[in-house]
Amino acid sequence: MSQLESQNDSVFNARPDERFMQAAIRQALIAQENGDVPIGCIIVHQGQIIAKAYNEREQLCDPTAHAEILAITAASQHLESWRLHNCTIYVTLEPCPMCAGALVLARMERLVYGCSDPKTGSCGSLYNIVQDPRLNHRLEVTSGVLENECSAMLSDFFRQKREKK
Repeated sequence: MSQLESQNDSVFNARPDERFMQAAIRQALIAQENGDVPIGCIIVHQGQIIAKAYNEREQLCDPTAHAEILAITAASQHLESWRLHNCTIYVTLEPCPMCAGALVLARMERLVYGCSDPKTGSCGSLYNIVQDPRLNHRLEVTSGVLENECSAMLSDFFRQKREKK
């Protein structure tokens, strides 16, 4: 494949990634409206959104109610399988260790995330659970999709919380 063909493929693939990340951002805004950290997520199978979720830790009083975990559950129910082969997950923030482990266990094919998380990111920042060769499954990872929008949303949320104190 020539370099030009490779670049054209990247441009072609970037548009769906941006479109699906916009859907994840819309989910994050719901979390924010509910007083939770604005993290949103969607799962796509064969070009169709099969699951949507947002952080619900505050609403459910559940430390495991991360957007990714809730979306994995919904996608598994939709496909009637815990194996999420041929699925791509779009999430506004790099997944934490719990969520990265769940992605591996679900056999997710691909992860696309908006902004990195230097404190708990486990898909390249702090750890790289989703691509660890010692595990039985690895994901393809694309980072930085609509990074500025995702990062600004989180920064604004935490700045507003600090101002309220």
